[in-house]
Amino acid sequence: MWMIEIPPFIPFLIGALIAAFTRGVLRNILMIAVPIISGLHLWMVPEGIHLQFAFLDYQLSPYRVDKLSLMFGYVFHIAAFIAIIYSLHVKDTLQQVSAMLYAGSGLGAVFAGDLLTLFVFWELLAFTSVFLIWARRTPQSYVAGMRYLIIQVLSGVILLVGALFYAAENGTLDFSYIGLDGIAGWLIFIAFGIKCAFPVAHNWLTDAYPEATVTGTVFLSAFTTKVAVYALARSYPGTELLIYIGAAMTCFPIFFAVIENDLRRVLAYSLINQVGFMVVGIGIGTALAINGAVSHAFNDVIFKGLLFMSMGAVLHMTGKINGSDLGGLYKTMPKTTILCIVGAASISAFPLFSGFVSKSMVMSAALEEGYDWIWLMLLFASAGVFHHAGIKIPYFAFFAHDSGLKASDPPKNMLFAMTISAGLCIAIGIYPSALYALLPYDTGYNPYDATHVLAQTQLLFFSALAFVWLNLKGMYPPELHSTNLDCDWVYRRAMPLVFQNMFSAIWKIDRMVRDTIKEKLGHSFTYLASKNNRLSSLLSRNHPSGSMAMWVAVMLAIYLLLSFVK
Repeated sequence: MWMIEIPPFIPFLIGALIAAFTRGVLRNILMIAVPIISGLHLWMVPEGIHLQFAFLDYQLSPYRVDKLSLMFGYVFHIAAFIAIIYSLHVKDTLQQVSAMLYAGSGLGAVFAGDLLTLFVFWELLAFTSVFLIWARRTPQSYVAGMRYLIIQVLSGVILLVGALFYAAENGTLDFSYIGLDGIAGWLIFIAFGIKCAFPVAHNWLTDAYPEATVTGTVFLSAFTTKVAVYALARSYPGTELLIYIGAAMTCFPIFFAVIENDLRRVLAYSLINQVGFMVVGIGIGTALAINGAVSHAFNDVIFKGLLFMSMGAVLHMTGKINGSDLGGLYKTMPKTTILCIVGAASISAFPLFSGFVSKSMVMSAALEEGYDWIWLMLLFASAGVFHHAGIKIPYFAFFAHDSGLKASDPPKNMLFAMTISAGLCIAIGIYPSALYALLPYDTGYNPYDATHVLAQTQLLFFSALAFVWLNLKGMYPPELHSTNLDCDWVYRRAMPLVFQNMFSAIWKIDRMVRDTIKEKLGHSFTYLASKNNRLSSLLSRNHPSGSMAMWVAVMLAIYLLLSFVK
């Protein structure tokens, strides 16, 4: 029984320690063994609270197991296993140790039964994952990592303050349904929203993920936002505000992804788009919607990881990742091309691929609950994701014009990791009942209803037709070497301009006031100045202290006037 009480993050912490002091084949074997052993152990753990103790009059539960946490626990073990295999060629101890600690932190968060334990792992997620960005060792990665760390730590601080308010209001730190009834609920909601990349608070993701190492981005895509999705599903199911936030998340990244040149940044925008579907499902809150959100999170970890791995393979073999610099690689990287297309089909929700069996649940739930406009937004978002992730990624990387690059397929470990992900994408799409058996609710949903299949097939067909037509007409946004500021435009462009104009207006008013005072009170000041040459020099506008002296004199005059009136 004592084995059951070992939380799944413990093996990863031990694995990180081993990775720090081992090298070569031994390190690789031990790192691969960690998610396998931990995953098998988790499979045998029954539901319930397996670890609990008192702390400052509160009951803390660092290890709580139920269907919701198990769902994320399983996929986190799968993601860690695939990402570790993908990174076996890396000899950087910093990356290997950080990756193991990061995966362990994600597991600690989803099995946390109280808000204090959640806060600890929430912050550990930030401090461990930032090294996967810094490990690239470029000025851009350092700056992006600093921004990432600051925002993630801020999210944790807000979560801690919210937890303290929640404990004061309710007398408990239990991590369960919270809602938006009080200030604690709103603070925790904001903390979760930051890590979930809500609109306007999303730039940390699109800025940092593309600057991480080739293998680091694969780890990053699996854990941070999915932990936030889990937290929302645990604490805010049925919160209607999430429906509208999620719908916005599905739509706005499309426009930025279409014009983005960096293909890993395109996938970062696509990640926000997919998380939006999950957030909508959580907001709807029905059994079908929650199942859709959770299953789509499961599938997204796998197919988004596959796409990041394929683009990482391109970057690893060519040193380039901008669409304008790539093209024609299908000739020399045929295996990577095929695996990338599988990921593209999955994220685009082609029938018989994993994305179809989960995304359709969220859309069906939206229709069932009468959210027709939200359904239309999700439909638009589905067409958009096919454009920027389903077509743009494989087209500009492997087809389009011939870039002249002659790179070969990546090392075998990278290909093997991508093959595992591709196999899972196809297996889940063909046999979804295996995935549905793990979901929190039994809804008897059938994804391969004739209406669903026909509607999705028509959507994909016309989306592909639109892409071809726009491309032939030269109307599709070209791949250009440029910087997409996104929401950063507000403080990089708009705010400096506003402050510049504001201070310019203040100085104009200051000059007008001083000129008026000098004109109106000139005779008095002239008389006083004639008595004292030093004072005359002091009140000169050209004197360094002239402005200060002028204002002191004005304040003195006002004070005397008010005293006289009183």
